[in-house]
Amino acid sequence: QVQLVESGGGLVQPGGSLRLSCAASGRIFRVVAMGWYRQVPGKQRELVAAITTGGITNYADSVKGRFTISRDNGKNTVYLQMNSLKPEDTAVYYCNTNLFARDYWGQGTQVTVSS
Repeated sequence: QVQLVESGGGLVQPGGSLRLSCAASGRIFRVVAMGWYRQVPGKQRELVAAITTGGITNYADSVKGRFTISRDNGKNTVYLQMNSLKPEDTAVYYCNTNLFARDYWGQGTQVTVSS
């Protein structure tokens, strides 16, 4: 069983920054890849960034150069540093992992970019 809890969302002005955190329960954190997804009403959930157990990262084209995903295995936590935020980044952001072919999701955290 895996539990994921996100935090760090909020309201920010365009050009601002936020850092999201996702704390994972259990002993499996070190052996699983982690990802951040986002979803807006009426659209499919999309991958924003992912990080492997070895620290290899990949990003959606829309966030490259602005967002950074990282992980702290000692704290069972994955982060998403979001800089130069744009109104189109507004969404609910979800933490995700896959273990034994099953997806696990956090409850989501709202990010709103607006002046």
